[in-house]
Amino acid sequence: MLTYLIIINIISFIIYGLDKLLAILKKYRIPEGILLSLSIIGGPLGSLLSMLIFHHKTKKLLFYIINIISLIAWIYLTYKLC
Repeated sequence: MLTYLIIINIISFIIYGLDKLLAILKKYRIPEGILLSLSIIGGPLGSLLSMLIFHHKTKKLLFYIINIISLIAWIYLTYKLC
């Protein structure tokens, strides 16, 4: 499980960074639903870190709410299962 969480958080971090690059280049963007889904399936830490590092989606409260709730849920779930 720990390996899965590490991999999904790295993927989430990279996808947020890629979306920021696409935004700068004014290219086709990654849908917000995919970005939020990455948090829900286990990548909230990578998402939050990329939001702070790349300054991406920082004005959207929904992204903070989903990421923080997902982070708390995944910490709890990991604690209970491991």
